[in-house]
Amino acid sequence: MDVRCELCPRKCVIPRGASGSCRIRINLDGELKAVTYGFPVSAHVDPIEKKPLFHFWPESSILSIATVGCTLHCLNCQNWEISQANPEDTEAFAAPPEVVVASAKKAGTPSIAYTYTDPVAYYEYALDTSRLAREAGLKNVLVTAGYASPEPLRELYAVSDAATIDLKGITERVYRDVCGGTLGPVLDALVLCKAMGVWLEVSHLVIPTLTDEPADLTSLSRWVARNLGADTPLHFLGFHPQHRLKNLPPTPAATLAQARDLARAEGLRYVYVGNVDVNGGGTTRCPACGADLVVRHGFKVVRNDLVGGACRACGARVPGVWR
Repeated sequence: MDVRCELCPRKCVIPRGASGSCRIRINLDGELKAVTYGFPVSAHVDPIEKKPLFHFWPESSILSIATVGCTLHCLNCQNWEISQANPEDTEAFAAPPEVVVASAKKAGTPSIAYTYTDPVAYYEYALDTSRLAREAGLKNVLVTAGYASPEPLRELYAVSDAATIDLKGITERVYRDVCGGTLGPVLDALVLCKAMGVWLEVSHLVIPTLTDEPADLTSLSRWVARNLGADTPLHFLGFHPQHRLKNLPPTPAATLAQARDLARAEGLRYVYVGNVDVNGGGTTRCPACGADLVVRHGFKVVRNDLVGGACRACGARVPGVWR
């Protein structure tokens, strides 16, 4: 008997013994099972700035976990060895939700990130772990492409404290040709995240010849400003040749600086540049007096002049979730 998966917009119809597009949801005797549940392939303690999250608990550490599998198949994926892998071809280890939560407690990390691949693919594992983490007083962070059906997302957002959602592009062409998906569900996921009160930051990889057109960068920034608000942080990330796009060059620093300028011109107040060294790329500025408040070099905070989430110089509030 075939089984239809409702988790993501693909709505895969999966024959007995086969898997869906994400590779990890398998029809076992007519019942859909996520075979990676409780078996991550990666677990590390990271700086939270690596997610990237700049307005949520800066300078804190976060336990990051992932299983194999993803709902998209991006040609540029930096974690393709696990996101595009079959479960039987990878080395995993047993870590059910209670073990993950206990590990975070032992490591002294105040939060857990569901990241590296996409928590939408390992949805049940991420959801159950998030519920236990919240009961234990820990924060939950999603790092996702947002390619999911609305109802599962609602459940996951309900136990999430922050999310970085990767907006791959602002055209159907990019999602079709680069990611093997569609744009609409991702835009809906972004709006829903904001509406449910989860702290949201948006990332966008600027890929030469594919997502670096000034008109597209302007359109993407305008959409974020109009639909998510001018205070939503937007991270432009530099591309480095990898996976199936090794033929393309790295993103020039000048292109990323231009993207930042275009986004600011659309009214976005907190625009960052990552993966490439651009002057002031990781600096949070006061929206009122323009003072440099949080200065970062890569993922390291070298100066923090926020006092209770406000500018030390003029007292203006900076949106975010501050310790």
